[in-house]
Amino acid sequence: MKQAFSHNCVEFIWKSQQSLSVSNTDTGEVYTWGWKECVPSGKVTRDLVSGGSFQKDIAGKPNTLPTEQVSPRSRGSNISGGLVSRTENRKAGEEMAKRRRIAAAKEESEGLTSGDEFFTVSPCLVTLGPGVRITSVAAGGRHTLALSDMGQVWGWGYGGEGQLGLGSRIKMVSSPHLIQCMEPPASGKERPPVVHRGSLNAPVQVPKAAGSYIKGIACGGRHSAVVTDNGALLSFGWGLYGQCGQGSTTDLLRPTCVSSLSSIKVERVAAGLWHTLCISVDGHVYAFGGNQFGQLGTGSDQLETLPKLLDAPLLDDKHAKTVSCGARHSAILTDDGGVLSWGWNKYGQLGLGDTIDRNIPSQVPIEGWLPEDVACGWWHTLLLAETPP
Repeated sequence: MKQAFSHNCVEFIWKSQQSLSVSNTDTGEVYTWGWKECVPSGKVTRDLVSGGSFQKDIAGKPNTLPTEQVSPRSRGSNISGGLVSRTENRKAGEEMAKRRRIAAAKEESEGLTSGDEFFTVSPCLVTLGPGVRITSVAAGGRHTLALSDMGQVWGWGYGGEGQLGLGSRIKMVSSPHLIQCMEPPASGKERPPVVHRGSLNAPVQVPKAAGSYIKGIACGGRHSAVVTDNGALLSFGWGLYGQCGQGSTTDLLRPTCVSSLSSIKVERVAAGLWHTLCISVDGHVYAFGGNQFGQLGTGSDQLETLPKLLDAPLLDDKHAKTVSCGARHSAILTDDGGVLSWGWNKYGQLGLGDTIDRNIPSQVPIEGWLPEDVACGWWHTLLLAETPP
Protein backbone atom coordinates (compact mmCIF):
# COMPACT_ATOMS: atom_id res chain seq x y z
CA MET A 1 0.00 0.00 0.00
CA LYS A 2 2.82 2.40 0.82
CA GLN A 3 4.16 2.15 -2.73
CA ALA A 4 0.83 3.28 -4.18
CA PHE A 5 1.32 6.80 -2.83
CA SER A 6 3.94 9.21 -4.13
CA HIS A 7 3.88 11.23 -0.89
CA ASN A 8 3.24 10.65 2.80
CA CYS A 9 -0.33 9.84 3.76
CA VAL A 10 -1.65 12.32 6.35
CA GLU A 11 -5.28 11.22 6.64
CA PHE A 12 -6.97 7.90 6.07
CA ILE A 13 -10.74 7.32 6.08
CA TRP A 14 -12.16 3.81 5.90
CA LYS A 15 -15.83 2.86 5.55
CA SER A 16 -15.57 -0.91 5.71
CA GLN A 17 -19.26 -1.75 5.43
CA GLN A 18 -19.71 0.58 2.49
CA SER A 19 -16.61 -0.63 0.59
CA LEU A 20 -15.05 2.79 0.08
CA SER A 21 -11.67 4.16 1.14
CA VAL A 22 -10.18 7.61 0.64
CA SER A 23 -6.92 9.24 1.71
CA ASN A 24 -5.11 12.53 1.23
CA THR A 25 -1.36 13.19 1.25
CA ASP A 26 0.88 15.89 2.70
CA THR A 27 1.02 17.56 -0.73
CA GLY A 28 -2.76 17.95 -0.99
CA GLU A 29 -3.42 14.99 -3.32
CA VAL A 30 -6.41 12.68 -2.90
CA TYR A 31 -6.48 8.92 -3.53
CA THR A 32 -9.57 6.74 -3.46
CA TRP A 33 -10.37 3.08 -4.04
CA GLY A 34 -13.20 0.61 -3.52
CA TRP A 35 -16.69 0.86 -4.99
CA LYS A 36 -16.19 1.96 -8.61
CA GLU A 37 -19.02 4.49 -8.68
CA CYS A 38 -17.16 6.41 -5.97
CA VAL A 39 -13.82 6.37 -7.82
CA PRO A 40 -13.50 9.25 -10.33
CA SER A 41 -13.13 7.89 -13.86
CA GLY A 42 -13.03 11.03 -15.96
CA LYS A 43 -16.66 10.65 -16.91
CA VAL A 44 -18.95 13.23 -15.40
CA THR A 45 -22.21 11.56 -14.49
CA ARG A 46 -24.44 8.75 -15.46
CA ASP A 47 -28.17 8.38 -15.16
CA LEU A 48 -29.80 11.36 -13.50
CA VAL A 49 -32.32 10.21 -10.92
CA SER A 50 -34.58 13.20 -11.38
CA GLY A 51 -34.61 16.34 -13.45
CA GLY A 52 -33.46 19.81 -12.58
CA SER A 53 -31.45 22.72 -13.89
CA PHE A 54 -28.29 20.72 -13.35
CA GLN A 55 -29.28 18.05 -15.89
CA LYS A 56 -28.64 20.03 -19.04
CA ASP A 57 -25.27 21.31 -17.88
CA ILE A 58 -23.96 18.04 -16.61
CA ALA A 59 -24.76 16.11 -19.76
CA GLY A 60 -22.43 18.11 -21.95
CA LYS A 61 -19.69 19.50 -19.73
CA PRO A 62 -16.99 17.81 -17.68
CA ASN A 63 -17.56 20.20 -14.82
CA THR A 64 -20.16 22.96 -14.74
CA LEU A 65 -18.46 24.66 -11.82
CA PRO A 66 -15.13 26.52 -11.84
CA THR A 67 -12.07 24.27 -11.84
CA GLU A 68 -9.60 26.90 -10.73
CA GLN A 69 -9.76 27.47 -7.04
CA VAL A 70 -10.76 30.89 -5.74
CA SER A 71 -10.34 31.51 -2.05
CA PRO A 72 -13.59 32.47 -0.28
CA ARG A 73 -11.40 34.14 2.32
CA SER A 74 -10.32 36.73 -0.23
CA ARG A 75 -13.96 37.83 -0.83
CA GLY A 76 -15.18 40.18 1.63
CA SER A 77 -42.28 19.30 3.53
CA ASN A 78 -45.14 20.89 3.04
CA ILE A 79 -47.85 19.13 5.03
CA SER A 80 -51.26 19.51 3.41
CA GLY A 81 -54.44 19.10 5.42
CA GLY A 82 -57.61 17.28 4.39
CA LEU A 83 -59.89 14.40 5.28
CA VAL A 84 -58.49 10.91 4.95
CA SER A 85 -60.17 7.60 5.63
CA ARG A 86 -58.90 5.12 8.22
CA THR A 87 -57.98 2.79 5.38
CA GLU A 88 -55.86 5.49 3.75
CA ASN A 89 -54.24 6.30 7.08
CA ARG A 90 -53.44 2.64 7.64
CA LYS A 91 -52.05 2.31 4.11
CA ALA A 92 -49.92 5.41 4.61
CA GLY A 93 -48.56 4.01 7.86
CA GLU A 94 -47.85 0.66 6.27
CA GLU A 95 -46.11 2.35 3.37
CA MET A 96 -43.88 4.36 5.73
CA ALA A 97 -43.03 1.21 7.70
CA LYS A 98 -42.27 -0.58 4.44
CA ARG A 99 -39.98 2.25 3.34
CA ARG A 100 -38.07 2.06 6.60
CA ARG A 101 -37.73 -1.73 6.41
CA ILE A 102 -36.52 -1.54 2.81
CA ALA A 103 -34.07 1.24 3.69
CA ALA A 104 -32.71 -0.78 6.61
CA ALA A 105 -32.37 -3.95 4.55
CA LYS A 106 -30.73 -2.06 1.70
CA GLU A 107 -28.18 -0.40 3.95
CA GLU A 108 -27.40 -3.75 5.61
CA SER A 109 -26.81 -5.46 2.27
CA GLU A 110 -24.90 -2.69 0.49
CA GLY A 111 -21.20 -3.28 0.23
CA LEU A 112 -21.54 -7.06 0.43
CA THR A 113 -21.59 -7.58 -3.35
CA SER A 114 -18.44 -9.17 -4.66
CA GLY A 115 -16.85 -9.10 -8.08
CA ASP A 116 -13.99 -7.22 -9.67
CA GLU A 117 -16.35 -5.30 -11.93
CA PHE A 118 -17.68 -3.38 -8.92
CA PHE A 119 -14.39 -2.47 -7.25
CA THR A 120 -11.13 -0.65 -7.86
CA VAL A 121 -8.47 -2.43 -5.82
CA SER A 122 -5.55 0.00 -6.21
CA PRO A 123 -5.66 3.61 -4.99
CA CYS A 124 -6.45 6.05 -7.82
CA LEU A 125 -5.27 9.66 -7.86
CA VAL A 126 -8.23 12.03 -8.00
CA THR A 127 -7.79 14.89 -10.47
CA LEU A 128 -8.98 18.26 -9.19
CA GLY A 129 -8.62 21.78 -10.54
CA PRO A 130 -5.27 23.54 -10.94
CA GLY A 131 -3.78 24.65 -7.65
CA VAL A 132 -6.31 22.77 -5.51
CA ARG A 133 -4.70 21.40 -2.35
CA ILE A 134 -6.85 19.04 -0.27
CA THR A 135 -6.41 19.09 3.50
CA SER A 136 -9.23 16.79 4.60
CA VAL A 137 -11.44 14.06 3.15
CA ALA A 138 -14.64 12.30 4.25
CA ALA A 139 -16.17 9.07 2.93
CA GLY A 140 -19.88 8.30 3.05
CA GLY A 141 -21.88 5.27 2.02
CA ARG A 142 -21.16 5.79 -1.67
CA HIS A 143 -20.00 9.37 -1.90
CA THR A 144 -16.92 11.40 -1.00
CA LEU A 145 -16.28 15.00 0.07
CA ALA A 146 -12.90 16.74 0.00
CA LEU A 147 -11.99 20.03 1.71
CA SER A 148 -9.32 22.30 0.26
CA ASP A 149 -6.95 24.61 2.10
CA MET A 150 -9.02 27.51 0.75
CA GLY A 151 -12.15 26.27 2.49
CA GLN A 152 -13.93 24.93 -0.58
CA VAL A 153 -15.70 21.56 -0.75
CA TRP A 154 -15.58 19.09 -3.64
CA GLY A 155 -17.86 16.08 -4.00
CA TRP A 156 -18.27 12.98 -6.16
CA GLY A 157 -19.91 9.55 -6.15
CA TYR A 158 -23.57 8.67 -5.65
CA GLY A 159 -25.94 11.62 -5.19
CA GLY A 160 -29.42 10.15 -5.42
CA GLU A 161 -30.61 11.80 -2.20
CA GLY A 162 -28.79 15.11 -2.68
CA GLN A 163 -25.76 14.19 -0.57
CA LEU A 164 -23.46 15.87 -3.11
CA GLY A 165 -25.25 19.20 -2.65
CA LEU A 166 -25.43 19.95 -6.38
CA GLY A 167 -29.15 20.78 -6.50
CA SER A 168 -30.37 17.57 -8.18
CA ARG A 169 -30.77 13.87 -7.46
CA ILE A 170 -27.83 12.55 -9.44
CA LYS A 171 -27.19 8.82 -9.49
CA MET A 172 -23.49 9.11 -10.17
CA VAL A 173 -20.95 11.93 -10.44
CA SER A 174 -17.65 10.44 -11.58
CA SER A 175 -15.50 13.56 -11.36
CA PRO A 176 -15.06 16.00 -8.46
CA HIS A 177 -17.51 18.90 -8.53
CA LEU A 178 -17.23 22.07 -6.50
CA ILE A 179 -20.13 22.41 -4.06
CA GLN A 180 -21.48 25.90 -3.47
CA CYS A 181 -21.95 25.89 0.28
CA MET A 182 -22.48 29.61 0.76
CA GLU A 183 -24.16 32.24 -1.33
CA PRO A 184 -21.62 34.52 -3.05
CA PRO A 185 -21.71 38.28 -2.38
CA ALA A 186 -23.97 40.33 -4.66
CA SER A 187 -22.39 43.18 -6.63
CA GLY A 188 -19.26 43.14 -4.52
CA LYS A 189 -21.21 43.64 -1.30
CA GLU A 190 -21.78 41.10 1.40
CA ARG A 191 -25.35 39.98 1.89
CA PRO A 192 -26.83 37.67 4.54
CA PRO A 193 -27.25 34.08 3.40
CA VAL A 194 -30.75 32.87 2.57
CA VAL A 195 -31.59 29.35 3.64
CA HIS A 196 -34.69 27.19 3.93
CA ARG A 197 -35.91 26.07 7.33
CA GLY A 198 -36.89 22.41 7.17
CA SER A 199 -39.53 21.76 4.54
CA LEU A 200 -40.89 25.30 4.50
CA ASN A 201 -40.89 27.04 1.14
CA ALA A 202 -40.35 30.57 2.42
CA PRO A 203 -36.67 31.45 2.88
CA VAL A 204 -35.61 32.69 6.29
CA GLN A 205 -32.67 34.85 7.25
CA VAL A 206 -30.04 33.32 9.50
CA PRO A 207 -29.41 35.63 12.51
CA LYS A 208 -25.66 35.51 11.89
CA ALA A 209 -23.61 35.26 8.72
CA ALA A 210 -23.04 31.65 7.72
CA GLY A 211 -19.38 32.38 7.11
CA SER A 212 -16.79 32.81 4.37
CA TYR A 213 -15.35 29.33 4.00
CA ILE A 214 -15.78 25.73 5.17
CA LYS A 215 -13.51 24.37 7.91
CA GLY A 216 -14.99 20.91 8.54
CA ILE A 217 -16.78 18.18 6.57
CA ALA A 218 -18.58 14.92 7.35
CA CYS A 219 -20.28 12.20 5.29
CA GLY A 220 -23.00 9.90 6.56
CA GLY A 221 -24.58 6.95 4.83
CA ARG A 222 -26.46 9.18 2.39
CA HIS A 223 -26.20 12.65 3.85
CA SER A 224 -23.47 15.23 4.40
CA ALA A 225 -22.70 18.09 6.77
CA VAL A 226 -20.19 20.93 6.80
CA VAL A 227 -19.09 23.54 9.35
CA THR A 228 -18.19 27.11 8.39
CA ASP A 229 -15.54 29.40 9.83
CA ASN A 230 -18.29 31.26 11.70
CA GLY A 231 -19.51 28.06 13.34
CA ALA A 232 -22.62 27.57 11.22
CA LEU A 233 -23.70 23.99 10.47
CA LEU A 234 -25.01 23.15 6.99
CA SER A 235 -26.51 19.80 6.00
CA PHE A 236 -27.75 18.14 2.81
CA GLY A 237 -28.86 14.78 1.47
CA TRP A 238 -31.13 12.01 2.76
CA GLY A 239 -33.50 13.18 5.49
CA LEU A 240 -35.82 10.22 6.19
CA TYR A 241 -34.82 10.01 9.86
CA GLY A 242 -34.27 13.74 10.44
CA GLN A 243 -30.50 13.37 10.09
CA CYS A 244 -30.27 16.76 8.37
CA GLY A 245 -31.58 18.48 11.51
CA GLN A 246 -34.13 20.65 9.73
CA GLY A 247 -37.22 19.65 11.72
CA SER A 248 -38.49 17.44 8.91
CA THR A 249 -37.74 14.21 7.07
CA THR A 250 -37.31 15.92 3.71
CA ASP A 251 -34.23 15.34 1.56
CA LEU A 252 -32.06 18.42 0.97
CA LEU A 253 -30.49 18.82 -2.46
CA ARG A 254 -28.29 21.78 -1.52
CA PRO A 255 -26.32 22.76 1.61
CA THR A 256 -28.86 24.25 4.02
CA CYS A 257 -28.15 25.97 7.31
CA VAL A 258 -29.38 24.17 10.44
CA SER A 259 -31.15 27.28 11.64
CA SER A 260 -32.06 25.94 15.09
CA LEU A 261 -28.33 26.10 15.89
CA SER A 262 -27.94 29.66 14.62
CA SER A 263 -27.13 30.93 18.12
CA ILE A 264 -24.60 28.12 18.70
CA LYS A 265 -21.08 28.16 17.30
CA VAL A 266 -20.39 24.65 16.04
CA GLU A 267 -16.80 23.41 16.12
CA ARG A 268 -16.97 19.85 14.73
CA VAL A 269 -19.49 17.53 13.07
CA ALA A 270 -19.74 13.78 12.48
CA ALA A 271 -22.29 11.75 10.54
CA GLY A 272 -23.41 8.12 10.81
CA LEU A 273 -25.68 5.96 8.73
CA TRP A 274 -28.89 7.68 9.87
CA HIS A 275 -27.71 10.19 12.49
CA THR A 276 -25.56 13.29 13.00
CA LEU A 277 -23.63 14.65 15.97
CA CYS A 278 -21.88 17.98 16.43
CA ILE A 279 -19.99 19.68 19.22
CA SER A 280 -19.98 23.39 19.97
CA VAL A 281 -16.97 25.54 20.77
CA ASP A 282 -17.85 25.26 24.46
CA GLY A 283 -17.79 21.46 24.27
CA HIS A 284 -21.51 20.70 24.29
CA VAL A 285 -22.79 17.76 22.21
CA TYR A 286 -25.87 17.96 19.97
CA ALA A 287 -27.48 14.98 18.24
CA PHE A 288 -30.24 14.40 15.69
CA GLY A 289 -31.52 11.77 13.26
CA GLY A 290 -32.27 8.06 13.61
CA ASN A 291 -32.06 6.57 17.08
CA GLN A 292 -33.14 2.93 16.82
CA PHE A 293 -30.16 1.70 18.85
CA GLY A 294 -29.65 4.72 21.11
CA GLN A 295 -26.98 6.20 18.84
CA LEU A 296 -28.11 9.75 19.66
CA GLY A 297 -27.38 9.31 23.36
CA THR A 298 -30.63 10.96 24.44
CA GLY A 299 -31.76 8.14 26.74
CA SER A 300 -34.48 6.90 24.39
CA ASP A 301 -34.91 5.31 20.97
CA GLN A 302 -36.95 8.16 19.50
CA LEU A 303 -35.61 9.92 16.43
CA GLU A 304 -34.89 13.64 16.61
CA THR A 305 -35.46 15.88 13.59
CA LEU A 306 -33.94 18.89 15.36
CA PRO A 307 -30.58 19.03 17.19
CA LYS A 308 -30.94 17.99 20.83
CA LEU A 309 -28.43 18.92 23.51
CA LEU A 310 -27.16 15.85 25.36
CA ASP A 311 -27.42 16.17 29.13
CA ALA A 312 -26.30 12.73 30.33
CA PRO A 313 -24.77 12.58 33.84
CA LEU A 314 -21.31 11.67 32.51
CA LEU A 315 -21.31 14.87 30.44
CA ASP A 316 -21.64 17.15 33.47
CA ASP A 317 -18.70 19.56 33.57
CA LYS A 318 -17.19 17.79 30.55
CA HIS A 319 -16.10 19.40 27.29
CA ALA A 320 -16.11 17.26 24.17
CA LYS A 321 -13.25 17.94 21.77
CA THR A 322 -13.60 15.10 19.24
CA VAL A 323 -16.73 13.40 17.93
CA SER A 324 -17.18 10.40 15.65
CA CYS A 325 -20.11 8.35 14.33
CA GLY A 326 -20.27 4.75 13.18
CA ALA A 327 -23.22 3.22 11.37
CA ARG A 328 -25.34 3.15 14.53
CA HIS A 329 -22.99 4.08 17.35
CA SER A 330 -21.18 7.21 18.50
CA ALA A 331 -18.14 8.24 20.53
CA ILE A 332 -16.54 11.39 21.88
CA LEU A 333 -13.22 12.30 23.43
CA THR A 334 -13.33 14.88 26.24
CA ASP A 335 -10.69 17.47 27.04
CA ASP A 336 -9.76 15.64 30.26
CA GLY A 337 -8.86 12.48 28.32
CA GLY A 338 -12.10 10.58 28.82
CA VAL A 339 -13.71 8.47 26.11
CA LEU A 340 -17.49 8.02 26.02
CA SER A 341 -19.45 5.78 23.65
CA TRP A 342 -23.09 4.82 23.08
CA GLY A 343 -25.48 3.20 20.59
CA TRP A 344 -25.41 -0.17 18.86
CA ASN A 345 -23.05 -2.68 20.45
CA LYS A 346 -23.71 -6.02 18.74
CA TYR A 347 -20.01 -6.49 17.95
CA GLY A 348 -18.61 -4.83 21.07
CA GLN A 349 -17.89 -1.61 19.18
CA LEU A 350 -18.57 0.48 22.30
CA GLY A 351 -15.54 -0.97 24.08
CA LEU A 352 -17.45 -1.61 27.29
CA GLY A 353 -16.65 -5.29 27.69
CA ASP A 354 -20.08 -6.55 26.57
CA THR A 355 -22.49 -6.48 23.62
CA ILE A 356 -25.32 -4.53 25.25
CA ASP A 357 -26.61 -1.40 23.48
CA ARG A 358 -26.45 1.91 25.36
CA ASN A 359 -28.73 4.93 24.84
CA ILE A 360 -26.69 7.35 26.96
CA PRO A 361 -22.96 8.15 26.89
CA SER A 362 -20.98 5.51 28.81
CA GLN A 363 -17.39 5.65 30.03
CA VAL A 364 -14.89 3.49 28.12
CA PRO A 365 -12.27 2.00 30.51
CA ILE A 366 -8.82 3.10 29.32
CA GLU A 367 -6.72 3.12 32.48
CA GLY A 368 -3.01 3.49 31.83
CA TRP A 369 -3.38 5.25 28.49
CA LEU A 370 -3.63 8.86 27.32
CA PRO A 371 -6.26 9.07 24.53
CA GLU A 372 -5.43 11.33 21.59
CA ASP A 373 -8.28 10.63 19.17
CA VAL A 374 -11.23 8.32 18.58
CA ALA A 375 -12.73 7.14 15.28
CA CYS A 376 -15.82 5.03 14.67
CA GLY A 377 -15.91 2.66 11.72
CA TRP A 378 -19.14 1.21 10.41
CA TRP A 379 -19.19 -1.62 12.98
CA HIS A 380 -16.00 -1.01 14.97
CA THR A 381 -14.10 1.72 16.82
CA LEU A 382 -10.44 2.74 16.95
CA LEU A 383 -8.76 4.71 19.72
CA LEU A 384 -5.43 6.46 19.27
CA ALA A 385 -3.61 6.66 22.61
CA GLU A 386 -0.13 6.92 24.05
CA THR A 387 1.44 5.68 27.23
CA PRO A 388 1.85 8.29 29.97
CA PRO A 389 5.36 9.71 30.50
